[in-house]
Amino acid sequence: MRNRPGKLIAAAVVLSSSLAVHPAAAADLGLMARPTAVGNCSELVFTCENGRQYPLCPIAVSVAGEVVTASLQTGHSGGVHVRLVPMGVGYRYAGPGVWVDGFRGNALLNFGKHSQIACTIENY
Repeated sequence: MRNRPGKLIAAAVVLSSSLAVHPAAAADLGLMARPTAVGNCSELVFTCENGRQYPLCPIAVSVAGEVVTASLQTGHSGGVHVRLVPMGVGYRYAGPGVWVDGFRGNALLNFGKHSQIACTIENY
């Protein structure tokens, strides 16, 4: 029983080092944030077929670089708080009355049930 705390600490060190071998595996599903920013927003911008651009401003970014929560700038009055929703393939950022479904550089921006706009992601 005396060595048990030591074994638990050693197991935790081995487990944490083995998890660090593949830190970006979870980031393959979400958008990646760069450390530099334009103004208060990130360099991630949804450029849509309606001629508008919707910047995604990170609030929280994971250690792997995934944007976990963000503000999607939809107009002059500010942004909508969106959160990354786990998906099997691709990504989804959902907030009140708006969500973005995407895969790699292509996305569909949804404003409610009946308004959907095709977009691409541009890095600035």
